[in-house]
Amino acid sequence: MAKPKVAIYWCASCGGCEEAVVDLAEDILKVVDAVDIVLWPVAMDFKYKDIEAMPDKSILVSFINGSVRNSEQEHIVKLLRQKSQLVVAFGACAHLGGIPGLANVSNKKEIFEIAYKLTHTTVNPDNIYPQPVTEIPQGRLTLPEFYDTVKSLDQTIDVDYYLPGCAPPPDLIMKGVETLLSGNLPPKGTVIASEKALCETCPRNKTKPDKMVIKEIKRIHEVIADPEKCFLAEGIICTGPATRGGCGERCINANMPCRGCFGPTKEVIDQGAKFLSALASIIDANTEEEAKKIAEQIIDPIGLFYMYSLPTSILRRKQGV
Repeated sequence: MAKPKVAIYWCASCGGCEEAVVDLAEDILKVVDAVDIVLWPVAMDFKYKDIEAMPDKSILVSFINGSVRNSEQEHIVKLLRQKSQLVVAFGACAHLGGIPGLANVSNKKEIFEIAYKLTHTTVNPDNIYPQPVTEIPQGRLTLPEFYDTVKSLDQTIDVDYYLPGCAPPPDLIMKGVETLLSGNLPPKGTVIASEKALCETCPRNKTKPDKMVIKEIKRIHEVIADPEKCFLAEGIICTGPATRGGCGERCINANMPCRGCFGPTKEVIDQGAKFLSALASIIDANTEEEAKKIAEQIIDPIGLFYMYSLPTSILRRKQGV
């Protein structure tokens, strides 16, 4: 009996999701034994033409990580959608837009100027920028078109399931693989993780006071956080109230606050707005001036509240650029 075919593809991301697959350790042998991997560019030598030649829907499932940033990524994810029965948005960047999505506070022109002109180490007196097509005596050189807006995977193609996290933890990956191979599929659109907020499973939850109030916001590198105490009770920003659980509290257990990589629960429309509302409810300020002083202690609100979810938020991107 032929093994089910599986594809793994990497769009705009750091590569951590690829490492997460390797982090399955000996369990990766179970996966390799159970499936036929037909595309995994980071690990094996496959060609796009091999996928193009396959019959439609001949791949059982494609795991796609990374947000969609350029035309090549858009082309390949649309190709994989055509060839696959199921598509899984693998990791925070595919799920929510991720950290690459913070580029949506700028546009292509601004990004290229910073990368190819304004940095101190760049020498580019002729202001030459990458072009999709360049003619040279030897022929035509092409590059993928760089888009103005970073998109999550489901803003580009239809997505069946989501494995959240930066990166998804190995136990969640195995649960997802086993679920998909079992044929006992959850409802389409399911995020394969907890439906509870992280705070509900956080080991520090028992130290949270009944009435939480803070008069000062501290940055994690400026203090030595109490490893037993709720971060918010210490005045340290932790996005646990607005973030889905199921990560195993990896950051919390390392004495680092949650930054929201699992995204919001299904009841939440906008993760950043949800957390901002929660934070505003516990700030103890008696005057407008005092409230402003506390708010100014948040150095980068977009980067903090929307670290992983800007492209899928109500804001989505900076307007007018």
